Amino acid sequence: MNHIRVERPGPVGVITIDRRERMNSLDVATAQELRKAGLAMARDRDVRAVVLRGDGGVFCSGADLKYIRGGGDGGDLGYLRPESHEQSTSYGEIFKQILEYIHSTISEIRRAPKPFIAAVDGAAGAGGLGIAMACDLVVASERSWFEWAYFKTGLTGAESSTFMLPRLVGFRKAMELVLLNPRLTAREALEIGLINDVYPDLELDDRALQLAARLAEAPTAAVGVAKNLLNRAAGMDRLDVHLDSELDELARIADGRNFAEGIDAFFAKRAPRFGSE
Repeated sequence: MNHIRVERPGPVGVITIDRRERMNSLDVATAQELRKAGLAMARDRDVRAVVLRGDGGVFCSGADLKYIRGGGDGGDLGYLRPESHEQSTSYGEIFKQILEYIHSTISEIRRAPKPFIAAVDGAAGAGGLGIAMACDLVVASERSWFEWAYFKTGLTGAESSTFMLPRLVGFRKAMELVLLNPRLTAREALEIGLINDVYPDLELDDRALQLAARLAEAPTAAVGVAKNLLNRAAGMDRLDVHLDSELDELARIADGRNFAEGIDAFFAKRAPRFGSE
């Protein structure tokens, strides 16, 4: 794997997103690698707890906007470009393939009969926020921050964000986080129930591994059943249907004028000028 590292120190598995030059964002190939790693960890019976982290002081910034703006990679997107058609791909099509892999990863995390822990250091924005929220527990460093962020480029939300937010922080607070898009410090995220704990920056990795080791000593079969029961109580059986809706709606919006303006403004480092459509 090029940008996803997988380690197995005993019964604890560690998945690291290592694409620091792009803020640990996900292009198609990296999203595919993440899905492969998540699937392997979820189904490996010798792994009893999993830590998901980002390298270089960043957790994950979601889909790679530079990759999307540049039209993707022909090798990654080959099936979207039949030989008999003009070699062009819309923003929505590129987003859709990235999100298919990310959403599959999220589904595996939620179905896995073992706990997944997100260890967030630095930025968790847009899809990075969604991936973190999909984990069973979230711990963060003091310097971490959390932001919904999709409206900055005129998008609608995906990667479980519109599903998990109201379940974690309540409906009214979820509306506030989406509509007003505040950037939350780790302490603020802890106060509203978005995450479970905050650690000093240099202690995060060790503390997350200690937490995972503690969970790995628990009765794994009972943990898996309890997780499944809590999933059912929270309506997680509807997650896959909602992920499909998030994907379809974001892909549709990504092909509109507001996203084109939003992504241009993002890279020009100026305020976007959105229309009403």
